[in-house]
Amino acid sequence: MKKIEDIKAVYFVGAGGIGMSALIRYFLSKDKVVAGYDRTPSELTQRLIEEGALIHYEEDVKLIPSICQDKETTLVVYTPAIPKDHAELCYFNNEGFEVKKRSQVLGMITHDSKGLCVAGTHGKTTTSTMLAHLLYQSHIGCTAFLGGISKNYGTNLLLSATSPFTVIEADEFDRSFHWLSPFMSVVTATDPDHLDIYGTYEAYLESFRHYTSLIQPGGVLLVHTGLALKPNVQEGVKTYTYARSEGDFHASNERIGNGEIFIDFIGPDVEIKDIQLGVPMSINIENGVAAMALAHLNGVTEEEIRKGMKSFAGVDRRFDFKLKTDKIVLLSDYAHHPAEIASSAKSIRELYADRKITAVFQPHLYTRTRDLYKEFAQALSLFDEVILTDIYPAREQPIPGVTSELIYDLLRPGIEKTLCKKDEVANLLAQGGRQVVIILGAGDLDNQIPEFIKQLTAER
Repeated sequence: MKKIEDIKAVYFVGAGGIGMSALIRYFLSKDKVVAGYDRTPSELTQRLIEEGALIHYEEDVKLIPSICQDKETTLVVYTPAIPKDHAELCYFNNEGFEVKKRSQVLGMITHDSKGLCVAGTHGKTTTSTMLAHLLYQSHIGCTAFLGGISKNYGTNLLLSATSPFTVIEADEFDRSFHWLSPFMSVVTATDPDHLDIYGTYEAYLESFRHYTSLIQPGGVLLVHTGLALKPNVQEGVKTYTYARSEGDFHASNERIGNGEIFIDFIGPDVEIKDIQLGVPMSINIENGVAAMALAHLNGVTEEEIRKGMKSFAGVDRRFDFKLKTDKIVLLSDYAHHPAEIASSAKSIRELYADRKITAVFQPHLYTRTRDLYKEFAQALSLFDEVILTDIYPAREQPIPGVTSELIYDLLRPGIEKTLCKKDEVANLLAQGGRQVVIILGAGDLDNQIPEFIKQLTAER
């Protein structure tokens, strides 16, 4: 791969993804010309344009800037979500440009740092962002490439000129995390996902097993208790376990009430009392234990951990409160896997035990719906009401017989349920009668939140 100092321009095919945008910001910080294509405009692409990136939305080779057409000084980065027959990607491949996956470039950038990586089917974005905040606000510092927008910093990229540590969200999609060289890693969960890529759950677990073998000697693997994963670490790598209330690292003395959560953090050589969670959701007890464990193992002090956990503001679209009044609450949560949805349901039920909770869910991917529709129905049945929209296809083409109706038909008897198009949700919410509404999924339903707020707060 070209050395960063020899690169003048970087072109991104699929510029609007959250992981790609962190790399775009990185190369902009290095004063490179950055350009790219994405299928649709979004708030994120608009912000990247304002920060200096040249982004267009038509699949057209003629729109590639001239400075990005010199193969000697241009690096091309693509996401596996882009079809292989994409016109611009084909152009770069046919003309002999250096074309790399996002994960390869991330692995190259972070290879010489101490990578603190967070992997897992779910929980990795919040845990990695929490870990990055604990380090960044401490005397240790860090660089971080995150899979969500930190609400503390308004970005998914943190930069440090002095810290040896880089926090990385290690993505298992398309085996991307195999390009990393972790110094330490958390594995949060290994529930089956991305079976369109892996084929079988056994192959999915084997991919995680291979990932654990990449942790460098002298490093640490921190793995959630009870996983099906059988790690394969190198000699000289320490393995610890964690969970909410068990494992080498865990929480104790939980105090939940009045919209606040306090815990004591317990580890083999540490006990920190009276830690307040800045985002008081019960799922963040578990995420916090993992983040605090890695922060502690890398020199963040007890007082810095206590301060960092209290000041953590969360991640955009991760249990994100958009509206909170005495009458109505609206949240957005990126949850797009059954286990994530079940966790969201349990966390929100703890907060609002005596209120009606409505979930608006937009399934993400035809293959995921096909493989997990029974589990989706079971998780969604934990709510009082479910509004189910059509499937968000992302990178996929429709699969005959695979629709949201597969989930709808298996929701528990007696639940209030509605099947609708995504552009009909606002009118449904306008009918009133809701108390707590949570928008679930990794699609584009979040773009309508301003209209949802308008409808939910309208005088009737």
